[in-house]
Amino acid sequence: MSSLCLPIETERLVLRTFERSDIEALSDYHTLPSVQRYVASPTRDRNEVGHALGIMRNHVSLQRPGDTLTLAMVRKGDRALIGHVSLYWSDATAGQGEVRFLINPKFAGQGFVREAVGAMLDLAFDHFRIHRVFAMCDGRNHHSIKLMQQMGMRLEAHYREHALFQGEWDEELHFAILDREWQRSSKVKDLPPLHRVA
Repeated sequence: MSSLCLPIETERLVLRTFERSDIEALSDYHTLPSVQRYVASPTRDRNEVGHALGIMRNHVSLQRPGDTLTLAMVRKGDRALIGHVSLYWSDATAGQGEVRFLINPKFAGQGFVREAVGAMLDLAFDHFRIHRVFAMCDGRNHHSIKLMQQMGMRLEAHYREHALFQGEWDEELHFAILDREWQRSSKVKDLPPLHRVA
């Protein structure tokens, strides 16, 4: 496997590793109550965000199962940090990975997450040779559900009322896509229809 070249550029984003100076922009969205249900550990103040940032700053490569690569989503035009996307290597033998993402709600619904997740799926399948990538989302998160469907991921499981979060039952959906399915959906373009000559 060749070494990973960072940052990664998409049409409107630069995906780069996190820096110490990202703490303010990360705090902007990481501490929001609407975002807390999607973070691995709660971050209520600057100290907790600083701890989360320290962890993400160390997520720079996938060397062995259990490793995570986390990249800041930075808008090209103004260099604003608007969210982050991660690839977690869950199983080497079965070639399994998980994609995770979080965006500042101020920038949601503009296609940025789709660009970032697409770049991570390219990395997973083309660079790291992962066989299957899955993603989990809340059953009420219609934006994430639509995104997974647009990416060509298939719904594989719906866990109803499987956990309590802040006094409410949580619904969790699991989506997945195989390497060959991603290559077909994103890399191979259909030929235009032939025009019949009279």
